[in-house]
Amino acid sequence: MAETPSAAAAPAIKKGSLVKVNRAAYQRSLEASASDGDAPSYLFEGPGEVLATRGDYAQLRFRRPVPDIWLRLDQLEAF
Repeated sequence: MAETPSAAAAPAIKKGSLVKVNRAAYQRSLEASASDGDAPSYLFEGPGEVLATRGDYAQLRFRRPVPDIWLRLDQLEAF
């Protein structure tokens, strides 16, 4: 089976990857509707490091004194 072009072009996000949050994908998500209306700017500026992945989610740590967070992989993009 051939891969779709979008899957082949997107780099795999794995443990140790540096990422930032895609603003459009995050704002349409369930996570955004369950959180404070104003997401902090560091989410979208990056970089955040992927500490772990489990299913469709990744645990992120930012270089700031803030707690680690879990977000869906489809909301992340390479930094």
